[in-house]
Amino acid sequence: MRALFFDRFGDPDVLRVVERPDPVAGPDEAVVAVTAASVNPSDVKNVAGRMEGTVLPRIPGRDFAGIVVDGPADWIDAEVWGTGGDIGFTRDGSHAELLLVPAAALVRKPERLGFAEASVVGVNFVIGWLGAVETARLAAGETIAVFGVSGGVGGAVAQIARLLGARVIGLDRTNPDRTPAASAIDEFIALDGDSEEIGGRVRRLTAGRGADVVYDSVGGVTTAAALAAVAPRGRIVVISAVGTRTATIDLIDFYHNETRLLGADSRKLDVVESARRLAYLNPHFESGAFRPLPITRAYDLEQGGEAYRALADGTRGRVVLQNSTFHRSGGSR
Repeated sequence: MRALFFDRFGDPDVLRVVERPDPVAGPDEAVVAVTAASVNPSDVKNVAGRMEGTVLPRIPGRDFAGIVVDGPADWIDAEVWGTGGDIGFTRDGSHAELLLVPAAALVRKPERLGFAEASVVGVNFVIGWLGAVETARLAAGETIAVFGVSGGVGGAVAQIARLLGARVIGLDRTNPDRTPAASAIDEFIALDGDSEEIGGRVRRLTAGRGADVVYDSVGGVTTAAALAAVAPRGRIVVISAVGTRTATIDLIDFYHNETRLLGADSRKLDVVESARRLAYLNPHFESGAFRPLPITRAYDLEQGGEAYRALADGTRGRVVLQNSTFHRSGGSR
């Protein structure tokens, strides 16, 4: 099979397209012919050596959608999708023609989504669900402020929160127009002021109280604003750190407000645990309640290094690798 491959950390130039042995399913395993696989910011960071626990040499890639070609008989030819905090890090990933996964990681792709659309869901919606639902316990009637709402994770959180019956305030440098988040938010705040000003805007929209939950999908440069925006006894979920990995907290304000500061990490969910979350999400994609972020650029697997470079250079939206050989066989919608 053809695959992207790296045996040292660095910029996207360290990636090579190579021939690797075709994986063969053993007991309780399956092989997926990867039709489409998104390139996430965490994939770029992984190749750069900025993620923990990666074992080299490695095929990168976390998210995928494709067709089962080897494994349990009742799964052969099934259209599946997936993601995982292990694939691309400690087991070979999805930026290849074939992917070996545990059979327990198989979950059927929503029929409503094509392969490319399905391939951009995994990381964004799994961490969105993990942070908002499992970690923050967001409830109907609460208000959530979503930092980074125009991005993949923020857009996923906005849609999840809307489904739960929460009021959604979106915050970002750019307006989420033309993204699925646009119809999921009640109010939008541009991140164009200092932290206290941004927190004040959230409080003005919540009768001075602040947001019950603040989902900070940016982190670092937005931490102070997140703290300024949270309600008494409110919960802040942090999944990232942009610009700086440290933050200064006024501990007296922090404990007087009884703020809950929570971390959520999708890397802790392997491909099997992630599949369980995707199974929860599947009906909402089938119904149209959830929609993936639009795809910005699509590349053939042979152009994998270019795809990584585009994302590293700041391309917004979703970048996808497609297996052109499988496309010619008629396997994709």
